[in-house]
Amino acid sequence: MPIKGVVGAKQRLAAVLDADQRSALAMAMAEDVLEVLAAVPELMRVLVVTADATVAALAQKYGAEVTDVQAGEGHTGAVTGGACRLVREGFSMITLPGDLPLLAPADVSRVISAHRTAFAVGRPGFTIAPARDFQGSNAILMTPADAVPLRFGSNSFYPHLDAARAQGIVPTVVEVPGIGFDIDEPQDLADFLITTAPTRAGRLVAALGPDLSARLAAYLERAAPAGMEAGR
Repeated sequence: MPIKGVVGAKQRLAAVLDADQRSALAMAMAEDVLEVLAAVPELMRVLVVTADATVAALAQKYGAEVTDVQAGEGHTGAVTGGACRLVREGFSMITLPGDLPLLAPADVSRVISAHRTAFAVGRPGFTIAPARDFQGSNAILMTPADAVPLRFGSNSFYPHLDAARAQGIVPTVVEVPGIGFDIDEPQDLADFLITTAPTRAGRLVAALGPDLSARLAAYLERAAPAGMEAGR
């Protein structure tokens, strides 16, 4: 689980949240995800890649191991560094981001079950759960942990399928709503706000109340394509 840190988090939400609010949301989501991972019985261990001392302390609170190897090299570098360590230690790897505010233990178990069903012993395996827009790669499980070279980004899902096939692996795709929903853009935050999720992140955005709702409405109205106003 790569977590960049709290300073400068979630820049794409700057139009609707100030810096402190974005940092608080990032930490709330990260803690929600860490709590979920600690409750997944199939996981033998949780490894957090971060160079942020606050995040490291939070991870250790939930029994996670922490490393800062390649933590400053972006999402792809952090996952790659973690994968190299897990390969040396003989583990498969499932990687998830820290911004999945609707994640539940059963969601992670579902990906692991799908991987186990498709995985042939002695052969590499690759299972992926996409973002809800089928652009991002929100969860990837690989056996071994470096079975496929990864490159994360806003349009990584189909390239990851191609990368798996290039390694001679038939990728397994599993759609999981709790994994597919992440918060990157104001529209994501607006969608999350109406879920009234009883999590740290859910309580945080609820506490921002009408002010956040008004900022989101104003932003989304400005961002709406011409001709998409109500009644047209």
